[in-house]
Amino acid sequence: MRLWLRSQVEEVESLQFKIQGGDREILTGYIPSVSIAASRAIYQGLHLTEIQLEGTNIRGNLREVFKGKPLRLLEPIPVCGKLLLLAKDLEASLTSPLLSNALNDLLDTFLKAGDLYPPQDFSSQPIHWQKIEIDTGHITLSGIFTQDTIKTTSVTICAGLLLTTPHTLELNPLHIQLSSNQLPIILDGFTIDLGPEVDIEELILNPGELTCRGGLRVMP
Repeated sequence: MRLWLRSQVEEVESLQFKIQGGDREILTGYIPSVSIAASRAIYQGLHLTEIQLEGTNIRGNLREVFKGKPLRLLEPIPVCGKLLLLAKDLEASLTSPLLSNALNDLLDTFLKAGDLYPPQDFSSQPIHWQKIEIDTGHITLSGIFTQDTIKTTSVTICAGLLLTTPHTLELNPLHIQLSSNQLPIILDGFTIDLGPEVDIEELILNPGELTCRGGLRVMP
């Protein structure tokens, strides 16, 4: 299992893995608890400074796996944990399609929510996100949009980040600067629903780092 976990990441500085349960329980497909702790891990281009996860009451079709069938979960798994991201690691993650595409989709959501149609066509060319700054309670994203391979436009998103419910974030204030020649777009009070499977207990932004503690349910 440890070897498989290492195969899932591009790089990891340290990895601790622990399974709690008796042999008879595990052989029937029930694992009471699995805990994972890693530092300086890179997963699908995402640089994770420190991450601690624990899943409990894991039930799978292990008996069927012994017969050659693929492994699958039989019930949702509650997972709790803590994530620490330094600004430099989060910035290094901007080259990951997983994060950059999510940021492009988020910007598109902002503009549609405000019924805004900027002169730039962001759908024709993705934004090259370059920098992330984290300060107390807010975050700033900066990037470059290139149109027709010649014209470049700076894009900046400044947002205060507030956890309003265990699965809802509020961005307030929220300012979007699409060009140095234009006034910023203000969409204060924008909310993001992370879904009912997410249960964030704590979200802290301090200078240069972001800490998140909470849980989620992994569905079969």
